[in-house]
Amino acid sequence: MIMAVSFTRYGRLYYLDPGGHEPKVGDKVLVPTDSGPEVAECVWAPQWVSEDVDGLPVCAGVAQEEHLTRDDANRRRRAEARSVSKRLIKRHELPMKVVGVDYLDEDNVYTVYFSAPHRVDFRALVRDLARNLRARVELRQIGPRDEARLQGGIGPCGRDLCCATFLKDFEPVSVRMAKDQDLPVNPLRIAGACGRLMCCLKYEHPLYVKAHESMPRLGAKVDTPEGSGTVVGRNVPSDSVVVRLDDGGRRCACPSASVCSPRRQHDAMYSGE
Repeated sequence: MIMAVSFTRYGRLYYLDPGGHEPKVGDKVLVPTDSGPEVAECVWAPQWVSEDVDGLPVCAGVAQEEHLTRDDANRRRRAEARSVSKRLIKRHELPMKVVGVDYLDEDNVYTVYFSAPHRVDFRALVRDLARNLRARVELRQIGPRDEARLQGGIGPCGRDLCCATFLKDFEPVSVRMAKDQDLPVNPLRIAGACGRLMCCLKYEHPLYVKAHESMPRLGAKVDTPEGSGTVVGRNVPSDSVVVRLDDGGRRCACPSASVCSPRRQHDAMYSGE
């Protein structure tokens, strides 16, 4: 029995063991964290799953009025810290961009996440921030992928960014993966919102490698239901190939099973039956 929650609207999902609680979608629940229970919204009501899942944190119950009041106060403090950080960064003329702010009320500590094209000397900025916010302040520089994860957005596919929803870890992505998927090596076509290679190239790559082992290679001579020709393209999602026919140069799309050798051998052996 598991459930899913999110700390922000349309944000990343976190999975919990509901324990003895039965929250509904939209209810505010308490999630155990290193700094104490935090308020999150239930976006996936408790339900049974077929796999055995161990090690999930247990839901601490439904959030009460005092928890919601504390959560609202912390949200206001984070918004204030973001505004103050932007103002002081502009005053110090630093090439920094504030991406996100965290606040731990128990320790009275702000953590400001920022992006910058290079390393920045922000020692004077930290002192001014601590004096204005009357708290301890930590600044952490993050990369383009983490920036996209914190800010969220819409990817080239039209859906929410994978890193901001379900993707947990960033794995290395190479241009070779784009070539294996017959994609043009054009940064505008294979880059995500962060400016780096799209993460989906990584977890879709094994599908293309496996499909290309069974599909005819580009340039191969094949026989299709419409005549003989040469393979000039492959479409793995639709499991089809594009063939340029020898008769007139016309192109046609055929299922890969209709042009592969094992299928032709099967049809030749059993067509009489």
